[in-house]
Amino acid sequence: MNRKKTSGVHPKIEVFLEYIYVLIGSAIVAIAFNLFLLPNQIASGGVSGISTILYSLFGFEPAIVQWTFNIPLFIAGVLLLGKNFGVKTLVGTIFLPLVVFFTNEYEPWTNDPLLGALFGGIGVGLGLGIVFRGKASTGGTDLAAQIINKYTGLTLGTCVAIIDGLIVLSAAIVFDIERGLYALIALYVTTKTIDLVQIGLGRSKMAMIITNQQAEVREGILNKIDRGVTKLSAYGGYTDHERPILMCVVDQTEFTKLKQLVKTIDPSAFVIVMDASEVLGEGFKRA
Repeated sequence: MNRKKTSGVHPKIEVFLEYIYVLIGSAIVAIAFNLFLLPNQIASGGVSGISTILYSLFGFEPAIVQWTFNIPLFIAGVLLLGKNFGVKTLVGTIFLPLVVFFTNEYEPWTNDPLLGALFGGIGVGLGLGIVFRGKASTGGTDLAAQIINKYTGLTLGTCVAIIDGLIVLSAAIVFDIERGLYALIALYVTTKTIDLVQIGLGRSKMAMIITNQQAEVREGILNKIDRGVTKLSAYGGYTDHERPILMCVVDQTEFTKLKQLVKTIDPSAFVIVMDASEVLGEGFKRA
């Protein structure tokens, strides 16, 4: 049976908001590029990294370079991969260089390459994370990676790493080793910021509890912590006796309470704790 969406947002409004995400995210990426990365010669992968190198070598306008690479790559992606990448991705592909062009006269906020790498990486990661939340991308080398993935059999992650690695290596050759290292810092910060935007600051904990007092622990989790609990079927590796596992996910603020509860009921309980970066469902974020 099909279930209705519980987000409460009309589909047309949701699509409109996704386009807003793409436009805002693309603008943030472009401004971070002009304020931090380009003036400090930090080519941290992607088409923006290529445009930084070509600007420094030949004085080519970065926006023109980005259009020159992005639009053909988008067309090649449609022709070679046979996928409908969507209008939103095309919007990002065109709009990002447009903002780069109109903000190219902005004064850089820092001439320190380390600060440029850190804050440029944060800005690009923030912008891309917002674009991804709009269910789109800004095209560029991501499409090139997908094409290579299809025709070589390499994993997508490997293809992205190869392309970005070659761009960073080129930056190290064209500029110097230090600029290449700064580019790696910016690339790392970008990926972590994207994760932060996608997942959020909140972290939950997942606990796997093996105890001889299952009923008491289960009741305590349900009634005292007010969280759900799942009973998993398992068998001891040494005894081969059935030893069910209780699985529970709690907020970080509730984790201490859970530990105290289990310790009070069964001091000899075996508890495995893992970070749960994102939890969807009742009591947490909606899917």
